[in-house]
Amino acid sequence: MPKRTRAGTLAALAVAGLTAGAALSAAPAGAATKAPAPKFLSASELPPHPSSAWTAGRITDGVPEEMQGCLGEALLAYDSRYRTFRTDVEAGAEQLNVVVGDNTKAKALANRLNKEIRACAARSDADPEIEAEYRSFGSLPVEEGARVHGVNTRASWGAMDIHLVSVGRDGGTVTVVQWGQMGDFTSAPVKAFKKTTTTAVNKLY
Repeated sequence: MPKRTRAGTLAALAVAGLTAGAALSAAPAGAATKAPAPKFLSASELPPHPSSAWTAGRITDGVPEEMQGCLGEALLAYDSRYRTFRTDVEAGAEQLNVVVGDNTKAKALANRLNKEIRACAARSDADPEIEAEYRSFGSLPVEEGARVHGVNTRASWGAMDIHLVSVGRDGGTVTVVQWGQMGDFTSAPVKAFKKTTTTAVNKLY
């Protein structure tokens, strides 16, 4: 039986009845100006897992499936790349970098993504099969800023997952980092995830 992973809140909430968009790839021509490619997190920069090391996947063009259900529409017009991270247990993470190329548009995108994450949790909670609890873990003073969200989902069939998601910006580039595993807020490494988010934003350029 294939091992399940908890790649993040966006995939879990999409399963709760949200409409996922079609598979997304690189943005159409003219969506962003040319800029140096932003750097990604390495596996060692993820919140340490107590029983398994993280491994990092290849950097891939487009938007990961786990983010399409909640954020896909907001990301359609932009050039983006992502990296997936795995452990040997039921924990996973992803980072998405979106090159907008314009500070004003990047700020607007970051604001929209923050709103979409919270709205996605609210829509999930409306599903009778899913109970979702949202918590804001505030903002971080890194570059143009970052915001951290937490979502705990409980399904009627017994599954319970905890997810942390952050949105950060450096100039005309936006990054989204998501982490997830089985559990609730008591098992969420909020402090370590904030450090990971700060590193992710600092590495963009």
